[in-house]
Amino acid sequence: MTNIWWIRRDLRLTDNAALHSALKAGSTLPVFILDPAFEKLSERRKHFLYEGLSSMDNELRKRKSYLVIRKGNPADVLRQLFDEVKAEAIHAEEDYTPYARKRDALIQKILPLTLAQGQTVHHPHAILKQDGRPYTVYTPYSKMWKAHLSKIKLLSAPENLHSPKGIRSESLPAFTSYLNFPAGEAEALRRLDQFTDRTIASYHDDRNRMDLDGTSALSPYIRFGMIGLRQAVHAVQTSISISRNSKGAEIWLNELIWREFYIQILFHFPYVAKTAFNRSLANIPWRNQPSEFDAWKRGETGVPVVDAAMRQLKATGWMHNRARMIVASFLVKDLLIDWRWGEAWFMENLLDGDIAPNNGGWQWTAGTGTDAAPYFRIFNPVLQSMKFDPNGEYIRKWVPELRGLSAKQIHAPWEFDLRIAGYPAEPIVDRDLVKERTLKAYNLSKENAR
Repeated sequence: MTNIWWIRRDLRLTDNAALHSALKAGSTLPVFILDPAFEKLSERRKHFLYEGLSSMDNELRKRKSYLVIRKGNPADVLRQLFDEVKAEAIHAEEDYTPYARKRDALIQKILPLTLAQGQTVHHPHAILKQDGRPYTVYTPYSKMWKAHLSKIKLLSAPENLHSPKGIRSESLPAFTSYLNFPAGEAEALRRLDQFTDRTIASYHDDRNRMDLDGTSALSPYIRFGMIGLRQAVHAVQTSISISRNSKGAEIWLNELIWREFYIQILFHFPYVAKTAFNRSLANIPWRNQPSEFDAWKRGETGVPVVDAAMRQLKATGWMHNRARMIVASFLVKDLLIDWRWGEAWFMENLLDGDIAPNNGGWQWTAGTGTDAAPYFRIFNPVLQSMKFDPNGEYIRKWVPELRGLSAKQIHAPWEFDLRIAGYPAEPIVDRDLVKERTLKAYNLSKENAR
């Protein structure tokens, strides 16, 4: 008998619970369905996905298998394939987004679809309060998450899959490779090894420095399951066991837990995908000036660190996490533009664009979400720039107009009455006005919610 391995967000052969579940039948057919819903994906993520699928097909062919590509509604495609190969069952990794849950529930009504837990270390139902309700604050959630953590034993990549031959497959769409982020499991594993060998020991000191390569840069690979969270946490466990200084590994573990925290928030509270988690801040009277939003998107706000980050995003499809917080705070708190505008722009441009962590991060910065930063806290982008890009190297890399400025001048050129050709003479917002008008808008929403 043949089992269908339906690949969705698990483009890997190592530690893939759905694959191992399918292999129990002896013959396994790897299938990826080009869902019409993918048309909503950003072009960047589609290209990254297609390259990852091409890489996976190459690896499968080394194992007496190949990737079958079909296009169409998943239920219709799976029903046809199921009959075509006389399959016994369909196996897939469980996905927790609202779309995926609805899709899978419908398919399970008509086909034997078995879902394996593998996208997260702990299932969203596994970490709950004593009263059975989900956690909405990170710290107690992370403590319980760690309390439930045991030594992870990874599943090895299979040597052979012995897939049935001659099954029709459509061609993958053409794709463009991103030099900074080559797609595929092999690259993901290489980056994980490099990070744990060279970088993780200093992660606690360097992770916020935008001018340093102090992070893992694994987020696009985690987004598509080219490497799993279990593998990342296993790497943490290994690093802690062999290192005298485990602080960096422990801090990185906390960052991985944040991802699972936001996944379970979206799972239990799907309405956050459209509105504020904090209902009292769901009706903030935003300014929403289109010209200011466009300047923010282009990296032409006149605030060097903000502009550098937005240009990095446009050029590479990625942005340093500290920079993400800075630009999000600037958009929401300084310009008083709806956080959902920024969230959508990130989803359009990020290779790692993932609804749960992206939404969670934006709502955290906006102060509207679960476990949010206080809504009255407003980042000072100049102080953030001076602290986390002290010599201005990050700014110089992405804002070439400012390369000739000194480390003292580059964070706030307007304070030195500098006029740089091709760069705004002043920031698009007067920060002396920011705090008062932002607090007024937030308080108005809170008052109207009473």
